Amino acid sequence: MDQQALKELAAHLDATLGDYLQSSNIALGELTLEIRIEALERIIKFLRDDSACRFEMLIDICGVDYPEREPRFDVVYNLLSVSNNLRIRLKVGVEEEGAVPSVTALHSTAGWFEREVWDLFGIYFTDHPDLRRILTDYGFEGHPLRKDFPLTGYVEVRYDDDQKRVVQEPVSLTQEFRSFDFMSPWEGAEYILPGDDKTGETSGEGEGS
Repeated sequence: MDQQALKELAAHLDATLGDYLQSSNIALGELTLEIRIEALERIIKFLRDDSACRFEMLIDICGVDYPEREPRFDVVYNLLSVSNNLRIRLKVGVEEEGAVPSVTALHSTAGWFEREVWDLFGIYFTDHPDLRRILTDYGFEGHPLRKDFPLTGYVEVRYDDDQKRVVQEPVSLTQEFRSFDFMSPWEGAEYILPGDDKTGETSGEGEGS
């Protein structure tokens, strides 16, 4: 990627949108901008329409969860300029109970991307024409990509032969919760495993003298 072109783009955006930018950084062939949430639509429209930018394609929207941080979430927008062969990434911070303006009026592809972020992170998009879950099932509780969402989930789905339909039930674990140390089984544990402490007790017993 042309680093000089990215530097020139960063300078152009700082000169034209500087009041709405919180920071900019060039890494791995991409320019990343942290922006103010109230300027999101203005910036994305500018990036699409400005002759020096021409970021006409919205590649993806995703969420990132930082439970210990304020604001808790980042919403990340990845844009591509086919005309200039450049990529740009926008980051906007969102409070846990906050909302983000929908950009579906600027990029129709944002429709499903924003639904996915809403479904998996619970980040609300104002003025979205059809904001509903897209990956989880009807009646699903919670948002599974939040860091505080339990790995087991809240309910399990199975087919009930008596009722002849799919039913949802609270998760029931068939064994006690186990803690994993992630140590290599080939190198062996650094502590005595249950039962191993008995291996040396009978050593040599029963042998004739």
